[in-house]
Amino acid sequence: MSQGIHRRTIIALVHDKPGVLARISGLFRRRGVNIESLAVGHSEQIGFSRMTFVVGGAENSVQNISSQLNKLIDVVDASDISDKNIVWRELALIKAKCNQSQRVEILELSRVFRVNVVDVGINNITFELAGGKSKIDSFVELLDQYGVLEVMRTGRIATLR
Repeated sequence: MSQGIHRRTIIALVHDKPGVLARISGLFRRRGVNIESLAVGHSEQIGFSRMTFVVGGAENSVQNISSQLNKLIDVVDASDISDKNIVWRELALIKAKCNQSQRVEILELSRVFRVNVVDVGINNITFELAGGKSKIDSFVELLDQYGVLEVMRTGRIATLR
Protein backbone atom coordinates (compact mmCIF):
# COMPACT_ATOMS: atom_id res chain seq x y z
CA MET A 1 0.00 0.00 0.00
CA SER A 2 1.43 3.37 -1.07
CA GLN A 3 1.46 6.32 1.32
CA GLY A 4 0.87 8.87 -1.49
CA ILE A 5 -2.32 10.64 -2.45
CA HIS A 6 -4.50 8.63 -4.81
CA ARG A 7 -7.08 10.41 -6.95
CA ARG A 8 -10.32 8.91 -8.19
CA THR A 9 -13.17 10.25 -10.33
CA ILE A 10 -16.59 9.25 -9.02
CA ILE A 11 -19.96 9.91 -10.66
CA ALA A 12 -23.21 9.54 -8.76
CA LEU A 13 -26.91 9.80 -9.48
CA VAL A 14 -28.61 11.10 -6.33
CA HIS A 15 -32.02 12.27 -5.16
CA ASP A 16 -32.32 16.03 -5.65
CA LYS A 17 -33.24 17.09 -2.12
CA PRO A 18 -31.73 19.01 0.79
CA GLY A 19 -29.05 17.30 2.89
CA VAL A 20 -27.78 14.84 0.27
CA LEU A 21 -24.47 16.62 -0.26
CA ALA A 22 -23.98 16.96 3.51
CA ARG A 23 -24.42 13.20 3.98
CA ILE A 24 -22.03 12.43 1.12
CA SER A 25 -19.38 14.87 2.36
CA GLY A 26 -19.77 13.39 5.86
CA LEU A 27 -18.96 9.94 4.44
CA PHE A 28 -15.86 11.34 2.73
CA ARG A 29 -14.78 13.10 5.94
CA ARG A 30 -15.16 9.95 8.03
CA ARG A 31 -13.08 7.97 5.50
CA GLY A 32 -10.36 10.66 5.35
CA VAL A 33 -11.08 11.45 1.69
CA ASN A 34 -10.64 14.99 0.38
CA ILE A 35 -13.02 16.38 -2.27
CA GLU A 36 -10.68 18.06 -4.76
CA SER A 37 -13.46 19.08 -7.12
CA LEU A 38 -17.22 18.73 -7.17
CA ALA A 39 -19.73 19.47 -9.91
CA VAL A 40 -23.47 18.98 -9.37
CA GLY A 41 -26.42 19.60 -11.64
CA HIS A 42 -29.87 18.34 -12.53
CA SER A 43 -29.86 15.08 -14.45
CA GLU A 44 -31.99 13.89 -17.35
CA GLN A 45 -34.39 12.40 -14.76
CA ILE A 46 -36.72 14.76 -12.92
CA GLY A 47 -36.00 14.77 -9.18
CA PHE A 48 -32.42 13.53 -9.53
CA SER A 49 -29.02 15.21 -9.81
CA ARG A 50 -25.70 14.00 -11.15
CA MET A 51 -22.52 14.61 -9.20
CA THR A 52 -18.94 14.30 -10.35
CA PHE A 53 -16.32 14.14 -7.62
CA VAL A 54 -12.57 14.09 -7.92
CA VAL A 55 -11.40 12.77 -4.58
CA GLY A 56 -7.99 12.21 -3.10
CA GLY A 57 -6.63 10.35 -0.13
CA ALA A 58 -4.77 7.28 0.98
CA GLU A 59 -5.25 4.32 -1.36
CA ASN A 60 -7.18 2.28 1.21
CA SER A 61 -9.54 5.25 1.78
CA VAL A 62 -10.41 5.98 -1.86
CA GLN A 63 -10.36 2.52 -3.45
CA ASN A 64 -13.88 1.49 -2.38
CA ILE A 65 -15.47 4.89 -1.89
CA SER A 66 -18.09 4.33 -4.62
CA SER A 67 -19.37 1.18 -2.89
CA GLN A 68 -19.61 3.14 0.36
CA LEU A 69 -21.59 5.85 -1.47
CA ASN A 70 -24.00 3.23 -2.85
CA LYS A 71 -24.95 2.34 0.73
CA LEU A 72 -26.34 5.85 1.35
CA ILE A 73 -30.11 5.99 0.97
CA ASP A 74 -30.14 9.09 -1.25
CA VAL A 75 -27.59 7.68 -3.69
CA VAL A 76 -29.25 5.82 -6.56
CA ASP A 77 -25.98 4.79 -8.21
CA ALA A 78 -22.33 5.70 -7.72
CA SER A 79 -19.44 4.52 -9.87
CA ASP A 80 -15.69 4.96 -9.79
CA ILE A 81 -14.91 5.72 -13.44
CA SER A 82 -11.22 6.52 -12.98
CA ASP A 83 -9.96 3.52 -14.92
CA LYS A 84 -12.71 3.49 -17.56
CA ASN A 85 -13.04 5.06 -20.98
CA ILE A 86 -14.52 8.47 -20.13
CA VAL A 87 -15.16 11.86 -21.64
CA TRP A 88 -14.37 14.70 -19.25
CA ARG A 89 -14.03 18.45 -19.26
CA GLU A 90 -13.62 21.40 -16.94
CA LEU A 91 -15.23 24.76 -17.48
CA ALA A 92 -13.63 28.05 -16.46
CA LEU A 93 -14.63 31.68 -16.47
CA ILE A 94 -11.54 33.90 -16.52
CA LYS A 95 -11.59 37.67 -16.12
CA ALA A 96 -8.42 39.51 -17.16
CA LYS A 97 -7.34 43.14 -17.26
CA CYS A 98 -7.54 44.51 -20.75
CA ASN A 99 -7.02 48.05 -21.98
CA GLN A 100 -7.76 49.24 -25.51
CA SER A 101 -4.22 48.66 -26.79
CA GLN A 102 -4.07 45.07 -25.47
CA ARG A 103 -7.50 43.98 -26.68
CA VAL A 104 -6.46 42.74 -30.16
CA GLU A 105 -3.53 40.76 -28.72
CA ILE A 106 -5.67 39.14 -26.02
CA LEU A 107 -8.43 38.30 -28.49
CA GLU A 108 -5.84 36.62 -30.75
CA LEU A 109 -4.78 34.43 -27.79
CA SER A 110 -8.41 33.51 -27.23
CA ARG A 111 -8.74 32.37 -30.87
CA VAL A 112 -5.67 30.12 -30.56
CA PHE A 113 -7.23 28.44 -27.51
CA ARG A 114 -10.76 28.39 -29.01
CA VAL A 115 -12.04 30.41 -26.07
CA ASN A 116 -15.38 32.18 -26.02
CA VAL A 117 -15.50 35.84 -25.06
CA VAL A 118 -18.53 36.26 -22.79
CA ASP A 119 -18.11 39.87 -21.62
CA VAL A 120 -16.04 42.87 -22.60
CA GLY A 121 -15.70 45.83 -20.27
CA ILE A 122 -13.73 49.06 -20.50
CA ASN A 123 -10.80 47.65 -18.52
CA ASN A 124 -11.41 43.89 -18.54
CA ILE A 125 -12.50 40.95 -20.62
CA THR A 126 -14.13 37.68 -19.49
CA PHE A 127 -13.58 34.35 -21.22
CA GLU A 128 -15.33 30.98 -21.09
CA LEU A 129 -13.04 28.02 -21.63
CA ALA A 130 -13.88 24.31 -21.65
CA GLY A 131 -11.25 21.61 -21.81
CA GLY A 132 -8.68 19.76 -19.82
CA LYS A 133 -6.84 21.05 -16.78
CA SER A 134 -3.62 21.73 -18.70
CA LYS A 135 -5.43 23.76 -21.40
CA ILE A 136 -7.09 25.97 -18.80
CA ASP A 137 -3.88 26.31 -16.77
CA SER A 138 -1.94 27.30 -19.92
CA PHE A 139 -4.46 29.95 -20.91
CA VAL A 140 -4.49 31.44 -17.40
CA GLU A 141 -0.68 31.47 -17.39
CA LEU A 142 -0.61 33.38 -20.70
CA LEU A 143 -3.14 35.89 -19.36
CA ASP A 144 -0.99 36.49 -16.25
CA GLN A 145 1.11 39.01 -18.19
CA TYR A 146 -2.00 41.22 -18.58
CA GLY A 147 -3.31 40.63 -15.07
CA VAL A 148 -5.78 37.91 -14.16
CA LEU A 149 -8.54 39.41 -12.02
CA GLU A 150 -10.62 36.31 -11.33
CA VAL A 151 -10.76 32.61 -12.18
CA MET A 152 -13.78 30.40 -11.50
CA ARG A 153 -13.54 26.70 -12.39
CA THR A 154 -16.09 23.93 -12.23
CA GLY A 155 -13.68 21.10 -11.65
CA ARG A 156 -14.08 17.91 -13.64
CA ILE A 157 -17.38 16.75 -15.07
CA ALA A 158 -17.35 13.31 -16.66
CA THR A 159 -19.38 10.59 -18.29
CA LEU A 160 -18.63 7.17 -19.68
CA ARG A 161 -18.13 6.93 -23.43
